[in-house]
Amino acid sequence: MAVDIAVEALHVRLLRARARPPARTRPGDAGYDLFSAESFSLWPGERVTVPTGVAVALPAGIAGLVTPRSGLAAGHGISVVNGPGLIDPNYRGEIRVVLVNLGDARFEAAVGDRIAQLLLVPFVAPETCVVDALPPSGDDRGENG
Repeated sequence: MAVDIAVEALHVRLLRARARPPARTRPGDAGYDLFSAESFSLWPGERVTVPTGVAVALPAGIAGLVTPRSGLAAGHGISVVNGPGLIDPNYRGEIRVVLVNLGDARFEAAVGDRIAQLLLVPFVAPETCVVDALPPSGDDRGENG
């Protein structure tokens, strides 16, 4: 089944004075950087919910995935707790990112620092149908893990 979704613009609402809209660093990047709207620090093993100060209007059929930034993960052990976080297309509230410090040193971030990425992906959501048996998978794997 082909999915044909045309998106001309990502509508963004700034909710805080120091908020920055999601932005791609380079042309062709898949993800939009999400920026912290508040400064924060994280001790090893600690987690924090960081406001971005933005809300988005995702088009029908598009979900937003909040993913970790590889530079923060590699350099400091900072990751998204529920990575990827899911933003449904009907959600219009502030995007907040739950970060965890898996490293061995305190991490500090300032307002405007890149903390995560937002990836827009099409999805399908058919109705569920309870059946007595599933159709074969088309190969010999079947129920074998």
